[in-house]
Amino acid sequence: MEVVVGSSYRPLAAGLALVAALALAACGSGGQQGAPGASPSGPPRPGGTLRIAVSSDAGCLDPQQVISNDTIWAARQLVDSLTDQDPKTGQVTPWLATSWQATADATAYTFNLRPDVTFSDGSPLTAEVIKENFDKVPGLGPRGTLAKAYLAGYLGTTVASPTQFTVRFNAPNVQFLQGTTTHSLGILAPASLALSDDQRCQRVVGSGPFVLGSYVRNQSITLTKRTGYHWGSPLWAHPGEAYLDKVEFRIVPESGVRTGSLQSGEVDAISGIGQQDEQPLTSAGVQLLARANPGRPFGISFNQAKPIVSDPAVRKAMSLAINRPEVAGAVFNSQTKPATGVLASTTPDYADAGGQLGFDLNQAKATLDADGWVPGADGIRAKNGQRLSFGVTFVANSATNQPALELIQQQLRAAGIDLRIVQVPVPNLAQVQSSGDFEAVWGNLTRADPDILRADYWSGGANYNRFPPGPLDQLLTGQAAATDPARRAQLVAEAQQLLLSDYKVVPVVELTTVLGAAPGAQGIRFDASSRITLADAWKAED
Repeated sequence: MEVVVGSSYRPLAAGLALVAALALAACGSGGQQGAPGASPSGPPRPGGTLRIAVSSDAGCLDPQQVISNDTIWAARQLVDSLTDQDPKTGQVTPWLATSWQATADATAYTFNLRPDVTFSDGSPLTAEVIKENFDKVPGLGPRGTLAKAYLAGYLGTTVASPTQFTVRFNAPNVQFLQGTTTHSLGILAPASLALSDDQRCQRVVGSGPFVLGSYVRNQSITLTKRTGYHWGSPLWAHPGEAYLDKVEFRIVPESGVRTGSLQSGEVDAISGIGQQDEQPLTSAGVQLLARANPGRPFGISFNQAKPIVSDPAVRKAMSLAINRPEVAGAVFNSQTKPATGVLASTTPDYADAGGQLGFDLNQAKATLDADGWVPGADGIRAKNGQRLSFGVTFVANSATNQPALELIQQQLRAAGIDLRIVQVPVPNLAQVQSSGDFEAVWGNLTRADPDILRADYWSGGANYNRFPPGPLDQLLTGQAAATDPARRAQLVAEAQQLLLSDYKVVPVVELTTVLGAAPGAQGIRFDASSRITLADAWKAED
């Protein structure tokens, strides 16, 4: 028995329609709402250069390896995906693939390709190229975590014709179809696939609406329009060539400098807007384009192989000592919400666990007292001669990361916990996690599917957190195999509860992506994962 899909497909996961709750929350003038292509400045006009200032550079532009949002913004424009996902409904729609069939047990997916797509080096997109892309993914290094998770259990791809192929798995893989909408499974040309992992980071050849012009690490990424492009996603306002001639991403770590550059007109858009900058920007006519991110909220995950953070009482006390509304209100933009679960509230099959994530400093202290942690002269607790002190590793890929951790550091100190803040370069994080040379990590991960939990916490995957095999594994692999939506929702809910039962992760705040755009920057849109797409973007003046 097969499930036959023509022009569109709604994923099997229960509650995927909840993605509709990822409402486009636009502040100031403009926003992302309105009819496609409509603008107070008139119809879209071709030409010009859009300049965007972002806070960091992940050191890798390969969409199959990059997971840092600032760099994903550039990488996403270089490649197309087999399918796309409607940010309003969660529905999976055609893109490079015109149609597909899934077996009833979700172990095989047969796709039909457009016949007219080429990569920017002139080579054609064929089923063999798709096979080569997917065959390469399992061999990616530590940066390829997301792509490998989407292809978990991959057996191989068989090619029936230049435009038809079948992807097979050793077990039901319900989440795979949504994975084909993401940048992580964006399709690369054979010329890119022939390179090493590191070389791919610098030389991306895709079939997307833009081509990589130049990449100067930690300084800038320049994209140019792909001439002749005509196979854009049907979710875009138009399928043809991009309106812009060029897009420049400038790496500007200082939030104040980014804000000043936007106000002065030196750049057209900026990421990482601080709450204190919102009012001055909107007063100057800047559009604040915003969209809530699905997936894993910002929070702290732990290396279960390290002694102190493997203690459930310590993790519970940490959670109780963190005042989430204070962190959200003091550090993040005005649309940020405190976390109420191990999934963001806009993620399909999210389970509300707000009652387990409240602030109670007295209970935090009592939990540590009962576990034998005694306050010292400086207020920091100790047990058996060991101080209650550990490091949390982070990267500066968001302007809010360090101030958020500094505030959490103060909050935990009130309970007698010494949190040491450890910054590593953005390109080094995957290697640090892979090596196990860390105690805890601060971060988030965006995906519009609850299988993000398996990518993070399954002991059979990358398992950066060193989880031992256990009941959680059965829940995570079970939900990936559950073709019945109600059954999948139940398993996802149980996995969320188990993760919080002994605080294997401590969620803190949900991420909302906010982009500040000058009035003349039009047509910038968010996809279902709250990453920007620029094929419809244009400038009212240049």
